[in-house]
Amino acid sequence: MLHQFYQNLLDSTWIEIVAVIFGLLSVWYAKKEKILVYPTGIVNVLIYVYICYFAGLYADMGINAFFFVMSVYGWYNWSRKIDISHHVPISKATRVQLLISFVSFFVFFLLLWYVLVRFTDSVVPVWDSFTTSIFIVSMWLMALKKIENWLGWIIGDTLVIPLFAYKGLVFTSFQYIIFLALAISGYMEWHKKLKS
Repeated sequence: MLHQFYQNLLDSTWIEIVAVIFGLLSVWYAKKEKILVYPTGIVNVLIYVYICYFAGLYADMGINAFFFVMSVYGWYNWSRKIDISHHVPISKATRVQLLISFVSFFVFFLLLWYVLVRFTDSVVPVWDSFTTSIFIVSMWLMALKKIENWLGWIIGDTLVIPLFAYKGLVFTSFQYIIFLALAISGYMEWHKKLKS
């Protein structure tokens, strides 16, 4: 198994390595609540649209296109000032936002699962749809600067690590191990800021 991991690591393309570097930078900036989360994230997601298409991870390809749109919105929202000297603060999601999150998750899951089963050659439609739906909701909550976004990233990262390994994208799988650690750290850091 270790030999397989090493071989897959050697087979990683330069474009996957570049995407991983920008992805790690993006999550690091999110953890630190820095606006650079968005430009680095945009580079990452555009590369992953390309990578996921050729790996047959169509829902992940679609989510990266969605991440591009949400990154543009998040960049705008995070840079927007609520008064003369303050930007949008970290906050907890309202009950309505949580309800929208849960309903959106189930709607996206069913929709993506149906599309993958009906119109693609995906061999992992349930797994791909489930993690993609979690990430869609998490990205929306992150753009709104809601602390609950980190909980979604933690769950999604945990589930997607073996998915990428299964599809032979070991370097990307390794990236998600680091994403998981950063998401846990990000949640704790945002929780401290929220309390203060």
